[in-house]
Amino acid sequence: MKTLVLETTAPFQGLPELVAYDEGLFEKEGLHVEWADREQGVEKKVDASITSPKDVDPFTSHGKLFEKGQADMYNACEWGNYCRVGATNAGSRQLGRRAIVSYAAMVVAPDSPVYTPQQLANKVIGVPFYFGTHYIALQMLQGFVRRGEIKLCSAPNGSRYRLAALLNGEVDAVTLTEPHVTLAEKKGCRLVCSAFFHGTEVASDRVDAETYAAFNRAVREAVRRINANKGSYLHYFIDYHGKSDPEIKALKVEDLRESRLQVCDPAPIPPDEIQRTYDWLKSWDMLEETASPAQLVNMEVQRFAHNAAK
Repeated sequence: MKTLVLETTAPFQGLPELVAYDEGLFEKEGLHVEWADREQGVEKKVDASITSPKDVDPFTSHGKLFEKGQADMYNACEWGNYCRVGATNAGSRQLGRRAIVSYAAMVVAPDSPVYTPQQLANKVIGVPFYFGTHYIALQMLQGFVRRGEIKLCSAPNGSRYRLAALLNGEVDAVTLTEPHVTLAEKKGCRLVCSAFFHGTEVASDRVDAETYAAFNRAVREAVRRINANKGSYLHYFIDYHGKSDPEIKALKVEDLRESRLQVCDPAPIPPDEIQRTYDWLKSWDMLEETASPAQLVNMEVQRFAHNAAK
């Protein structure tokens, strides 16, 4: 049995991994999975003075333990992982796309004058820099307002903290994931726009192709089980966050929308999408020190592991 230490993951970004762990699918593939808590000591407040990722550490949460040698692998949004791999001191590379396609929504408070994305021009939007809800905010809004009219500020990772900042009037809008999108709606907040986004798995040469293939086989089986009966797995969203949040614990599974839960088999990142993502990040003045997208993905492991997992 090979031990694989993963950084902790919430259901919106890692439900198939959590299901594979709980239902013994990793063990069936000869993997003993342990979890390392990446959230310890992470700052949870809004800082309106930070308006770009320029001076923000990409390893405040995702990748933090990996960079210290305390985890073997982690998953996070695809764009953020391009930047983390570009800044790694631990030889990390992306190995392929994770199984869940995450859902996020741009949300405003009940008394907000904003009803459309276009009305968010020059409004202060709280995002966690280098996280999926940062990048998806840019991607959703750049079709409605000029780039210079998108005004971001640093807000905590963890949708609960951003929702609180929104309701406290610290920001004009935030991006949230489930189950906090549902909670926000119950509180009367409005969804202005929403979208899905991919994430990737990141590892170093401590995770070889055979190990990653075994990991993917377990995850593929979890995907099959989730897609066969999504409703029976929605409780994960409530259980995970409800342990520390009474308002989430009070939600019912019926409150959550199955359509917001999308999972598919983990797969290689298509070459054309690697290039488009790289070019897009460059256009936002990120990845400035990275000369080629080929530096960001371990193509050999990705190719072997996904073929072997079929």
